[in-house]
Amino acid sequence: MAEIPDITIEVSHLKKSYGSLNAVNDLSFSVKRGEIIGLLGPNGAGKSTTMRILTGYLPATSGSVHICGVPVASQPEATKRFVGYMPENNPLPDDMRVSEYLWFRGRLKEMPRAKLRARIEEVLELCDIKRNRHRILGHLSKGNKQRVGIAEAILAEPAVIIMDEPTIGLDPHQILIVRDLIASLRGRMSVIISSHILPEIEATCDRVLIINSGRIVAQGSPSELRRDIFGHTSYRLELAGDAASLGGHLAAIDTTLKTISLSEPGSDGFFIASLMTEATADLGEKLLQVLPGQGYRIRSISRTEPSLEDVFLAATRRSWDARLPDKKNSQGDNRAPLPKA
Repeated sequence: MAEIPDITIEVSHLKKSYGSLNAVNDLSFSVKRGEIIGLLGPNGAGKSTTMRILTGYLPATSGSVHICGVPVASQPEATKRFVGYMPENNPLPDDMRVSEYLWFRGRLKEMPRAKLRARIEEVLELCDIKRNRHRILGHLSKGNKQRVGIAEAILAEPAVIIMDEPTIGLDPHQILIVRDLIASLRGRMSVIISSHILPEIEATCDRVLIINSGRIVAQGSPSELRRDIFGHTSYRLELAGDAASLGGHLAAIDTTLKTISLSEPGSDGFFIASLMTEATADLGEKLLQVLPGQGYRIRSISRTEPSLEDVFLAATRRSWDARLPDKKNSQGDNRAPLPKA
């Protein structure tokens, strides 16, 4: 196999149309070698269509996809040698045993017999299905079938792994196993994961692409997305002291640090202050250093950030609002305003 380039996936102005429906609409992104990417979007956003085009199973209407420098449109068979693919429904032959199926798939991938036997043992161990190696696939639980699909995807150690909903149907223990497995691929294989389990995407992925209506509406690391879409970080302080002077002391710590709300003091004099700042650095240590010197007693301090779910909802809603300004203006929109973009 040829040397793997630094950019393993290059997508440029990709489009896929079904009549008047644009399932994928001018999509462009790249994936570096060893990078783990999360692909998020509501149902019908174009995630699965994009994945099928990347793997060569579905032709694009226009645009280009290169896998390890090879164009998918003109050389689909060549690009498949670089890709391990686990589709959402994970079709498996019901009448084959696990080890037989992996051997069959390995030979189709042109793996040499001497290497294949040892590699099957390795993926059985990695995916925690060694005890099921002699079981018939049709008799396995949904969770175990998912893990067989992952084992097959990584069997030939391809440069690119594409997984559509790899943790669907798994219990919490199995999800942790899959998360650790995917994390172990970082730096060795490029991985694209589509999932509706947002905490798993955040815990596993280096970068997130949020797709809506066939377009990328936001991309970056989870922390970058929070900053770009919300533009602030929140703190919650439980403290005692002069509430009226708190704002001035906060401004001395950071000019963007402001009080959002103050609760009434309790019988012990402590009250709760909700703060907001545009600063990306953690200000907790500065708060603990400065405020006690100004006569405040701090009982607790916590930093809160929008979850990836908050980011996802805000990004997709922002894209919908941008596409429907006339409808929104004519019919009215009494929804809460979007956070700072």
